[in-house]
Amino acid sequence: MLKSLIKNGAAAMGIPMTERQAEQFEAYHDMLVAANARMNLTRVPEDPREAVDRNYLDCIAPLAGGFPEALTAADVGSGAGFPGIPLAIMLPDTRFTLIDALSRRVEFLRAVIARLGLNAEALHLRAEDAARQGALRERFDLTTARAVAPMNALCEFMLPLTRVGGRMLALKGPGLEAELAGAENALALLGGEIERIQPLAIPGRDWNHRAAWIAKIAPTPDKYPRRAGMADKKPL
Repeated sequence: MLKSLIKNGAAAMGIPMTERQAEQFEAYHDMLVAANARMNLTRVPEDPREAVDRNYLDCIAPLAGGFPEALTAADVGSGAGFPGIPLAIMLPDTRFTLIDALSRRVEFLRAVIARLGLNAEALHLRAEDAARQGALRERFDLTTARAVAPMNALCEFMLPLTRVGGRMLALKGPGLEAELAGAENALALLGGEIERIQPLAIPGRDWNHRAAWIAKIAPTPDKYPRRAGMADKKPL
């Protein structure tokens, strides 16, 4: 049932999905339900339609309009895998790096990657520490995040990982404009610029979900990100 729900939902959004991808979503959902019983990864709705709309279609909704080409992507604060795993399923030619600070979540993500055969890896790191590593700093065409932090802190987590010319994608709700207004200083300091706001419509739902696309227009100064915890405690 979940397989047909997600495939039909994606089609209604104008997002092509193969039978194989629908099967991967179904397997991912089964793994989420099983893991959640042990470690409380995330809320998994019992109703399959609710799970599809809230957990999967919501993550892939940005693919419905003007999604940029990206060979590499970093998902910051992946948690149970949102939006990194759904996007990795849909974008098999993009190499995804899923970053999370909790080892049990990373173990789960690695199991999902192996089971689904995804073009991805999962790293046990805080975003601030990841961005200080030469192999990761300003190396990604795209960085993504969903339900991680307010925009002013999120910029400090994500922009140091985003290459100049790349983009940062933040999945947000109705408070996006206010968050962006509060992030003006962070964007200016870190080399980001608001490119566009994309409505994220889910068929049959009246949720006011939107995506903020931030273009990386200049290098991030070496002093950013600050040490772990500072972005949350004292946002730029």
